Amino acid sequence: MTTLFVEQLTVIDFSYFDPDRGIVGESWILDVELDGSLDDNGMVFDFTHVKKQIKQYVDQLIDHKFVVANHYKNLKTQLESDQLTLELHTNNKDYYCHKSPVQAVTFVPAETISIETVLPFLQDSIKSILPANVHDLRIRLKEESIEGAFYHYSHGLKKHFGDCQRIAHGHRSKIIVHRNNKRDESLEQKIAEEWRDIYLITEGDITSRQNLNEKPYVTLGYLANQGSFELTLPEDVCDTLETDSTVELIAEHLAQKLKQENPTDTFSVRAFEGVKKGAIAKA
Repeated sequence: MTTLFVEQLTVIDFSYFDPDRGIVGESWILDVELDGSLDDNGMVFDFTHVKKQIKQYVDQLIDHKFVVANHYKNLKTQLESDQLTLELHTNNKDYYCHKSPVQAVTFVPAETISIETVLPFLQDSIKSILPANVHDLRIRLKEESIEGAFYHYSHGLKKHFGDCQRIAHGHRSKIIVHRNNKRDESLEQKIAEEWRDIYLITEGDITSRQNLNEKPYVTLGYLANQGSFELTLPEDVCDTLETDSTVELIAEHLAQKLKQENPTDTFSVRAFEGVKKGAIAKA
């Protein structure tokens, strides 16, 4: 018996619903181990096939999706044709309504979403596509180890032709700020606190505002090439950008905001989009 391993096979960027935090953007790193007998080529599984087949399968299953526990007590679902509506309440009664094509949502058989509940779901799903000479599979899901400030954010990019157009996907991202060419960790922490579990809205996507139980809510929606998307959520978990929320424009937004607050200083913002990628903006 031989074991083949691949560390950081992929990074899964998605959003999930948390009973206390609401919609949370997340980035999990996936490691894989495969136990099996050697084939005629002296391999358990060709590395090229591991990276392509398993990564593609995982991406289709959970990446850039809204992940929901289908046994969550405060969940209501309605399916009309290919359009899925989810109504959810947090433990403190905040209301969320997510409407999208079915392909933008993944249900996990659990009461809550966590690494512990998603891991067996993902492991069983991957096993179904492996060749006969692979006898066992072990996967590991983990967050990036970050020293310093980071935040979780969710968003949707209607102009994107790929899965980034989905209205509730997100990332766990670190932030690095230099002020007058010196690292400023206090500003990094300030941004992380302000954007903790944030949903980033593009101003042009807002379709309505309303009060529910005396609390302000905002609804945003758009039509993209995968279909129609709509999301209603509390205003106090959102921040609004005049532009789209690409990582390039997020970095630009943060740099310009710091410059407006401190006009005599210079700033460089290194904004990450999940793990080991992002954009730099200066002001």
